Amino acid sequence: MDPIINLIIFFCLGIAMTLLSILAITTKSLLRAAIYLLLVLICTAGLYLFLNFHFLAAVQLSVYAGGVVILFIFAIFLTTNKGDTLRSYPFKRYFYGALAVVAGIGVTAFALIKHQFIYASESGISGDAEINMKIIGQTMLGTDKHEYLLAFEVLSILLLACIIGGILIARKK
Repeated sequence: MDPIINLIIFFCLGIAMTLLSILAITTKSLLRAAIYLLLVLICTAGLYLFLNFHFLAAVQLSVYAGGVVILFIFAIFLTTNKGDTLRSYPFKRYFYGALAVVAGIGVTAFALIKHQFIYASESGISGDAEINMKIIGQTMLGTDKHEYLLAFEVLSILLLACIIGGILIARKK
C-alpha cells in the first residue's frame, strides 16, 4: 500500500479511537459508554489488521468486543433501571483525572523520545510474516513452561463466578 494511504488510515483510526474514548468517559448514560467502548475495541482490531496481525484482530473482536462488552451490557441491564444516568462528580475529581491524563501523556512522550526505533530495510524483517496457527494453539493450550492452559482455566472460573454474581445481584430485586 502507498505510505500516504497507510498514514491516513492510521490517523483516522487514532482520531476515531481518541474521540470514542472521550465520549465513553464523558457520557451520562452507562449503556452509551459501553457502546463507545465497543467501538474503541473495534478500532483497536482495525489497528491490528493494519499491522497484519490477523489472529490478534480476530481475538480482539471475538473476546473483547464480542464477549467482554456484551457481558458489560448484560450487567448494565441487570443492575440498572430504565432511564438511570451516571451522577456527576465535584470539580476536584475532574481535576485529578486531567492531572492523571497529563502525567500519562508525559510518561508516554518520554518513552517515545528516549526509545530508539529500529527500521528494517526489508519488509520481511519488520513482521509481515505471521506465526503459524499451530504454534499459537500449542502455546495457548499447552501445559509446559511458557504455555497458558492454567491461565485459561483460572480465567474461565473467574468469568463463571462473575456471571453467578451478576445473577445473584439481579435476583435480589
